[in-house]
Amino acid sequence: MIELTGITKTFTGKQGPIHALKDVSLSVKQGEIYGVIGYSGAGKSTLIRCVNLLEAPDQGSVKVKDVELTALSPRKLREARSNIGMIFQGFNLLKTATVYDNIALPLKLTGLNKTVVKERVEKYLNIVGLNEKKNAYPSELSGGQKQRVAIARALSHEPEVLLSDEATSALDPDTTEAILDLLLKINKELGITILLITHEMNVIQRICDKVAVMENGEVIEEGKTKDIFTSPQHSTTKRFVNSLFSHDIPDEMLTNLNKTGHVATLSFFGESSGEPALALVSKKFDIFPNILSGSITRLKDESFGQLLVHLKGESSEIKNAVQFLKEQDVHVEGVKISGDNQRVS
Repeated sequence: MIELTGITKTFTGKQGPIHALKDVSLSVKQGEIYGVIGYSGAGKSTLIRCVNLLEAPDQGSVKVKDVELTALSPRKLREARSNIGMIFQGFNLLKTATVYDNIALPLKLTGLNKTVVKERVEKYLNIVGLNEKKNAYPSELSGGQKQRVAIARALSHEPEVLLSDEATSALDPDTTEAILDLLLKINKELGITILLITHEMNVIQRICDKVAVMENGEVIEEGKTKDIFTSPQHSTTKRFVNSLFSHDIPDEMLTNLNKTGHVATLSFFGESSGEPALALVSKKFDIFPNILSGSITRLKDESFGQLLVHLKGESSEIKNAVQFLKEQDVHVEGVKISGDNQRVS
């Protein structure tokens, strides 16, 4: 559905050139929710604006539904953009227009007749749950309601692709959850492909099928959300994943614990999160597991849990226990056996 290949973008700053994107490539399949995450300055906002050519890349290919957008004439590009909806962090609503008119006016500018415009506005206000607010003004709405209007406006053009530019970062946690549920509903019921950017890992965790991690204008890691969470490779990715799981154990305590065993991080995904793996380990092997911290969250449709545990016992028993845990689909990280310099993970 979306194919970006070798995207490069450089801006001219006061201190010299700013390389916002450096040979970035990614592929989003039809029906996916694909997330791009990165800290401020990573290049993710520039990247998403290149998808509909609000920012024209210096080099590279931008294809949506196999159409090369960079090769289109201005008229053809406008037509192609009608198939790409976009929602923004700042809502971008007309302050002096009602909710109804904020959605209707862009439709009228495309030449649709009044009957079709009315049908579209009512249909998509109903989808976002704001029919009763159609005569209200933006100043009378909450932040979450404003974002729902912006989503309805984007959907009213009936696109096949929806771009989300930090759409939840200005919202409180409860409202963010509601907007994420709405995006899931749109994806599932309307079949719309969604590409979103964010700096919040909980957004990726809640709704994304795949994720790309950006840093300094480059994609440093990408893959299925499940794989990124259970086995992050890059240090930045690990920071994002660890932000959801606070294992704040004092270094002195960890040092003392490692004298009598090994401290490990256990990651559980899907069905394995509900299995009594540690209880089975204590029965099968001569070790004593002690849970130091942990939590369970959701990755879209499945559960994901992480525990920080102290495995007390002999190295040979711990090795056998780790192997058993792997066979139970538990990802183990951080176990290092003294004397052989080999990690059991």
